[in-house]
Amino acid sequence: MSVLITGGAGFIGSHLVRALNTRGDNVRVLDNLSSGLEANLVGADLELLV
Repeated sequence: MSVLITGGAGFIGSHLVRALNTRGDNVRVLDNLSSGLEANLVGADLELLV
């Protein structure tokens, strides 16, 4: 399944990204990085849209 997560670089979003990766989903993250950190997504299989 393809999933778009808004705010995916934040605390909750980054954990959701990892859970969906584990499930085998295709993940895209939309985040302006104003309070989230790109470092929260290191190692995750995703497409980051800023």
